[in-house]
Amino acid sequence: MDGDRVAGMQRAYYRSMSIDPTWLFLSLIPGGIGFVLFVYGKKQQRWPQLGAGILFMVYPYFTSSITALVSVGTLLGAGLWVAVRAGW
Repeated sequence: MDGDRVAGMQRAYYRSMSIDPTWLFLSLIPGGIGFVLFVYGKKQQRWPQLGAGILFMVYPYFTSSITALVSVGTLLGAGLWVAVRAGW
C-alpha cells in the first residue's frame, strides 16, 4: 500500500508542475540584470544597487506568470531609479 501512495503523490507532483519556456527564458533577463547590479553595488559600495540586484535575482522564483514577471521587474526598476535620483 505504501508504494501505491508514494506513486500517487509523485504523480500529483508531476502533474502540477508546468514550466513555460517563454517564462523560463524571460526570467534569465532580470537574473542577469540583478547579478550586474549586485556586483556593481558591492564594488562601489552603493546600497540601492546592491539591494536591487538581490531583489532582481530573487523575485523570478516567486512569480508564476509572464505578466507578473514583467510588472514586478518594472516596479523594481522604477524603485531603483527613484532611489538613485533621490541621492541614495
